Amino acid sequence: MAPKGNDVIVSDRKLEMILSMKGGNGEASYANNSQAQAIHAQSMLHLLRETLDNIQLMEPPSETIPFALADLGCSCGNNTLYIVDVIIKHISKRYEASGYEPPEFSAFFSDLPSNDFNTLFQLLPPIGSSMEECLASDTHRSYFAAGVPGSFYRRLFPTRSIDFFHSAFSLHWLSQVPESALDKRSMAYNKGKVYIHGANEHTANAYKKQFQTDLAAFLGARSKEMKRCGSMFLVCLGRTSADPTDQGGPGILFGTHFQDAWNDLVQEGLITGEKRDSFNIPVYASSLQEFKEVVEANGSFVINKLEVFKGGSPLVVKQPDDAAEVGQALANSCRSVAGVLVDAHIGDQLSEELFKRVERRGSCYAKELIEQLQFFHIVASLSFA
Repeated sequence: MAPKGNDVIVSDRKLEMILSMKGGNGEASYANNSQAQAIHAQSMLHLLRETLDNIQLMEPPSETIPFALADLGCSCGNNTLYIVDVIIKHISKRYEASGYEPPEFSAFFSDLPSNDFNTLFQLLPPIGSSMEECLASDTHRSYFAAGVPGSFYRRLFPTRSIDFFHSAFSLHWLSQVPESALDKRSMAYNKGKVYIHGANEHTANAYKKQFQTDLAAFLGARSKEMKRCGSMFLVCLGRTSADPTDQGGPGILFGTHFQDAWNDLVQEGLITGEKRDSFNIPVYASSLQEFKEVVEANGSFVINKLEVFKGGSPLVVKQPDDAAEVGQALANSCRSVAGVLVDAHIGDQLSEELFKRVERRGSCYAKELIEQLQFFHIVASLSFA
């Protein structure tokens, strides 16, 4: 019999001190469940390279000042290392095309303090003895690496120190669940739900306001840290509907079978309804207009490109007709990104029970998941106005 969750004590630590993708190399780890993000990122490489071409390079390059880039929300898998390699090789080719030797490179990997930086840095290849060696080989890296723990909604770097900012699949994570969504006295109280998909208008507006407040803080910090000749490439979950209660792909991921699994725990008496209602996924898929309004209100940046890009399914399965594999993929996908929050809220044992139910439900609706679970992304290329 599964343990009851009423007596599980959860610390009141701020979200940023516990939020992270599932670390390590286990079956439900982010490192082993981020293939979809890799596929989506690769499909956007042409947009990334266009943004890199907007950077005004220092010619000739300085012998003492490296080209500095930062990946914000880097997480703990291979995807961030791949993107950093793409960026550095592209900038190096630009210098070589102008007849110059590329400068040295500094790459900063930044995420919340709870991120599994140990797993990430164990994946780092050794640094090469020369730029030529690095560019000719995939077994060495061509940059100096450093980890920068902290929230990207605040300052992370010295003034005018970064040439290029990259952030993919992270800005949809809010700095906090809106307080009103957890307040029983508020019209925005998200009773009976763990996500805003299908919630009432007041709850959706609270999430929208939190997203726009957070994005404004992000842009404000980067406007001080980025060099005047620099550029930014941002990717986050987006939606095609004007209605914020229709969260599209994230709504299917967190607002259907994941939601129903929480309801199962309540109906089986393993947790109370109040325990469920005090948990909300702090994710908001923005519309293009909502994103644009924040950038324009900030006033520091010009929008070089802003579009909604169809990324595809977050589920990567070898046999789409295998219902059991689809159910397992759904559970692992949810767990890799939200498992740490669930563990903190109801404890490891009940978390295990929850994701077993997600897997079972996913298996029952495998065909619908394969057909309907699709992510759209907002892609933004920004430079100084």
